[in-house]
Amino acid sequence: MKSPQKGFNTICTHEGEIIDEQFKGAISPIYLSTSYAFEDVETKRYPRYFNTPNQEALCKKIAKLEKGEASLIFGSGMAAISTSLLAFLQKGDHIVLQRTLYGGTANLVKQEFEKYGIEFSFVDSQNTKGFEEKIKKNTKVIYIETPSNPLLSITDIMGVVELAKKNDIITMIDNTFASPVNQNPIELGIDIVIHSATKYLGGHSDILAGAVISSKKNMDIIFQLAINLGGSLSDFTVWMLERSIKTLGLRVQQQNKNAQKIAEWLETHPEIAAVYYPGLTSHPDHKIAKKQMKGYGGMLSFELKEGLDISIFQKELKLIKSSMSLAGVESTILSPTLTSHSLLTEEERKQQGIKNGLLRLSIGIEEKEDLIHDIEQALQKIKILDSTLI
Repeated sequence: MKSPQKGFNTICTHEGEIIDEQFKGAISPIYLSTSYAFEDVETKRYPRYFNTPNQEALCKKIAKLEKGEASLIFGSGMAAISTSLLAFLQKGDHIVLQRTLYGGTANLVKQEFEKYGIEFSFVDSQNTKGFEEKIKKNTKVIYIETPSNPLLSITDIMGVVELAKKNDIITMIDNTFASPVNQNPIELGIDIVIHSATKYLGGHSDILAGAVISSKKNMDIIFQLAINLGGSLSDFTVWMLERSIKTLGLRVQQQNKNAQKIAEWLETHPEIAAVYYPGLTSHPDHKIAKKQMKGYGGMLSFELKEGLDISIFQKELKLIKSSMSLAGVESTILSPTLTSHSLLTEEERKQQGIKNGLLRLSIGIEEKEDLIHDIEQALQKIKILDSTLI
């Protein structure tokens, strides 16, 4: 009898686990050794070579979740991004990137690529024609991020893939905001998928990691550079990430539901000027999101009405935490201008539509009613403060 295809939560729980042969424990044991035997063994293990027992097991799990053949895990999302890009780009090559990227990625390209003689072009609009107009004879990579950070704009993945294949160009995507729960870009034709595993894969705001998933052929190319750059991570962090991924599907599904309800509520609130969430039918990219996503994620952004102080609003929140990162089980909020996109100039942020009054809200797994109440009471507080200052 043919075994049925395993479901997502089953893969999260069981794929790539290490069987505890000695004590029959229910979870993977952790191997902290940095030195392994080299005689009479098939695999020469060394942490920097991404092949300790815990590293190998976790890579199998992540590859399976993203429908890829192989994966590597890195010490951070930026280690994963920089290693992947530099593995396929060399002096004289050209890369096309969407402009609405994570600030760290954009800064890497602008600050470092000229040193390596790598040309780059940013696409101002995220439609396929915008990418096509930037392609040159020496273009080797198209790099996208969808949903984007922080305005949750959506890039047409299949449109970009079709364009890239016609021009023999490698495609890469930062799939962090969507997570494997909501979007599997490899199924849509993308060559290389990248994650800041610090975010949804980790999900508990307690580890720093990155991941890359692709074909075995592409991963071999990335591996050759990765062992030289040394971006591997400790096996304790690997073990914690494997533990965290077990609940990935459950966590993200709850975050999806919460985010949808809160976005709908915010959209009708008189003190909110704009809401950015691809699950809203009012979102300009909703139709594309519906075509390529299984869920719309736990991230949304919104702007307060002019005159309302975002700093005071954040301080008045009791449940939602002002925090630098995102995607934990707890809800967090930040100002992109002061954090994720602070490395961009004011003009660059303006070009991307990132206003000083924009707030990015990462929805957790709390009860949605509690989160709504927290936002409402903070809005009422700043309205009262505003009225006493007039």
